[in-house]
Amino acid sequence: MLLRSMTALLLTAAAAFTLAPAAQASASVRAADPSTSGSFPVAYTDLTVSASGRSYSARVWYPGTTAGANAPVASGAHPGLAFGHGFFQAITQYESLLKHYASWGVITVAPKSQGGLFPSHSAFADDLNAALTWLTAQNSTTGSRFAGAVSTSRLAVSGHSMGGGAALVAASRNPAVRSVSTLAAAETNPSAVSASSALGIPVQYVGGSADSIAGVAGNQQKMYDAKPAATQLRVITGGFHCGFEDSSGIGCDSGAITRTAQLKLTYGVTTAWLLYTLGLDSSLYDQVWGSAAQSLAGVVYTAKP
Repeated sequence: MLLRSMTALLLTAAAAFTLAPAAQASASVRAADPSTSGSFPVAYTDLTVSASGRSYSARVWYPGTTAGANAPVASGAHPGLAFGHGFFQAITQYESLLKHYASWGVITVAPKSQGGLFPSHSAFADDLNAALTWLTAQNSTTGSRFAGAVSTSRLAVSGHSMGGGAALVAASRNPAVRSVSTLAAAETNPSAVSASSALGIPVQYVGGSADSIAGVAGNQQKMYDAKPAATQLRVITGGFHCGFEDSSGIGCDSGAITRTAQLKLTYGVTTAWLLYTLGLDSSLYDQVWGSAAQSLAGVVYTAKP
């Protein structure tokens, strides 16, 4: 009896030892939570972008070796993103979002151009593309902060409101762009709806159901309908136009969701999209196209995979 008991204990211990590595392996491949901050310290620099015949001031948020102004770039090759601000909005309105992308390893260029009362949407689209051209050139420029730090085959554009529409126009003009993510994208001149119809790359439209400035039905839904696969429309329930920004100014709307909750949902769905569609993290498939995306609380999912 004693021998049998000792044998059973040894077998149980052996089984636990055998299963432990498998359990650890399963945990190690579990998809990340892109709604939380990534692992990189966030750095930034203010500079002048000069490329493709365009010149303007910009701030660049990027993964650094340490956090803060002008820190060295973290080792490795990082994807590039050009982000367009909304009408009459300062780029500082999007600081938390752009810092979030940088914490996940994305170098994000935010042009300060076209910020007046009479912006040119076409010029803004060209400014976004110039940002990507500049960043690509920096990768091979000796002495540049970004030399050897840019994954030049992984480029994307994004933006809010006017900047979202301009991002779509920019992508339609630039074959180097591999992915697009937009926030409350507004119709522009030239048309963001028409630009959407011409895009063969993956495009994400994120909107808010309570947006009273660039509502889903009159803007993002039309862009989504015009866009061939692969594309998705993610509508945040109770989300509002200015809820994609860090604060609201004159003329802003409100919704049935807090800004904090809306931004967290925005971080999650857009970061997962960028990391997956740029080929950086295949484990995020479920959060982009699968059951996790379709059942995410607070976000209505429509897609053409």
